[in-house]
Amino acid sequence: MTLLAKPLNILILMLFMLAGLAVIAFFQGSVDIPFSKVPGILSNAWGWPVAVEGVRPWMQSVLIDVRMPRIIVGALAGACLAISGAVMQGMFRNPLASPSVLGVSSGASLGAVLALYLGVASVSVWALPAFAFIGATLTLFIVYRIASQRGHIATGTLLLSGVAIGALNTAISSLVLALSLNNWEVGRMIIYWTMGGLDGRTWDHVLLLLPFATLGTAALLLFSKHLDALLLGEIHAVSIGVNIANTRRWLLVITAFMVGATVSVCGAIGFIGLVVPHIIRLLIGPHHRFLLPASAIGGAITLVGADLLLRTAAPEKAIPLGVATASLGAPFFLFILIKKRWAMQI
Repeated sequence: MTLLAKPLNILILMLFMLAGLAVIAFFQGSVDIPFSKVPGILSNAWGWPVAVEGVRPWMQSVLIDVRMPRIIVGALAGACLAISGAVMQGMFRNPLASPSVLGVSSGASLGAVLALYLGVASVSVWALPAFAFIGATLTLFIVYRIASQRGHIATGTLLLSGVAIGALNTAISSLVLALSLNNWEVGRMIIYWTMGGLDGRTWDHVLLLLPFATLGTAALLLFSKHLDALLLGEIHAVSIGVNIANTRRWLLVITAFMVGATVSVCGAIGFIGLVVPHIIRLLIGPHHRFLLPASAIGGAITLVGADLLLRTAAPEKAIPLGVATASLGAPFFLFILIKKRWAMQI
């Protein structure tokens, strides 16, 4: 058995897990649709009319227009957040780095909140992603500038500045929310975005997120060797011809695009970018040619699975997906932090 066998086997197994979860989520919902009617529904939806007894128009609407885009958006969003987290952890050589910890998610959320408050989001479908991207990029740029000195990154300063800027973004978002409470509809939309979720996702959201997820993932995979070199230290990376400043600049821009697009579609969903890459790294190793695609698949599995769990375990509670991921991710963050402290004391 070659060294590639284990990572490839894990990747294949994860793909099967994602497919299985997608199928379960496709059939799970508030209304039961018999499995025997699904082939006919899919054939009719794809333009191949088939007469199937007992098929109603609402069945096709539920499966094709409600459940399917929700699953696809969840998978794409989870993949974007997880692979962005894996890139940040490799780029900054720190397992605590992630879009949420570095304030990128809160920056994108602030941009989306401002777009909703100012009414720009209703002008164009691209206005919300544009504002979210600007918020994510500005936050990441500020955090990076604070933590960098002569091209070197101070890890402690990076994390602390990320937490501080993230708190500032959250405070400004809360201020905007308070100012918008006079307009109930705007206030409700802002609250929804700050909590995050997949409710009401449509094919328009799929088309909006799909290019960012696919092109962004493909672009990040091209930097796998550069990230492997950065793991060994900046001196080693420079010795083999890696332009560190240019590489980091491109990685920051690409991840900001992906996180901004995800937040604009799903709202703020935290800690996926922290937890998933850390677990995948333990399973598959640190080599980014395997770690990046595995993190993307793992993020998709996590978000689709979490949404499925909330829909089945508490269907009447309407627990926001972002709240659930943060509730699980925050203790995991503390666990990693305490583990690093113990390792430093030994």
